Amino acid sequence: MTGSTAPTLEAVLALERELQTPECRRDRARLDEILSDDFAEIGATGRVWHRDDLIEAISGKSNSSRAPLQMEDLKAQHITDDVVLVNWVSRRGLHTARRSSLWRLTDGRWRLVRHQGTPLP
Repeated sequence: MTGSTAPTLEAVLALERELQTPECRRDRARLDEILSDDFAEIGATGRVWHRDDLIEAISGKSNSSRAPLQMEDLKAQHITDDVVLVNWVSRRGLHTARRSSLWRLTDGRWRLVRHQGTPLP
């Protein structure tokens, strides 16, 4: 890999954090920018989500009654120059999950390609 990777990794981590905010999740246009056209997610419940279904399900909702999401132990590493893997742990109320996100650089922008949540005991 060429050049300094720290600024790139920080940019991807910032996007990962942003994607978990209620403001981003309510904003259909922002989700459209962040999620890759071939995005798919395996949620902590085991449900498989595809891009358009996820955007429809989460955009425009307030979710104000949900406990805030805590993001812990965020780490990012380059897989290739244009692919970054992010791992972290989510906590919301009594629910904890280990999460992985795969980000790809496309046309000069980082976009989320895959996400998986695995429940922790």
